[in-house]
Amino acid sequence: MTTHPSPTADTGTDALDLIFIEGYTGETVIGIHPSEFHRTQPLVIDVHAGVPHADACDSDQIVDTIDYGVVRDRLDALMLDHGVTLLEALAERIAQMLLVDFGAAWVRVKVVKPRKFDNVQAVGVMIERRRHTSRPQGTASAGTQTGAQVLRWIGAGTVPQGH
Repeated sequence: MTTHPSPTADTGTDALDLIFIEGYTGETVIGIHPSEFHRTQPLVIDVHAGVPHADACDSDQIVDTIDYGVVRDRLDALMLDHGVTLLEALAERIAQMLLVDFGAAWVRVKVVKPRKFDNVQAVGVMIERRRHTSRPQGTASAGTQTGAQVLRWIGAGTVPQGH
């Protein structure tokens, strides 16, 4: 059984609703050794993203939360073109994507190379990040929407109605 993170205990923030993807598997070229430069290798990625009381709990609308289907699609795209060599840098790109593009308040990203060595089950990195802003998510002034919220709407296949 997988133990889920506790961002409130870890970060001291108010309670968060967590959206997660566990066990995402993709193939990519990543690494620092010559043997890793020209062939893909598997990565397993776990992502946990926290949002303060997601409005979706009340509205029952996907535009009011992080759409994990869209996150999965973005992970697919990153596997094809991330431009980094270290797992730490890839984890940071994923974390920033969730914080900036999806409006998460807290994220934990784990990136693993399974069976990298014959006598080791897995190697990898895990990072945690928090969004630092002066305005909490969802408090845009009347008549305006945050860019991340608009991107979530577009990613969900919906377009907000004009005011």
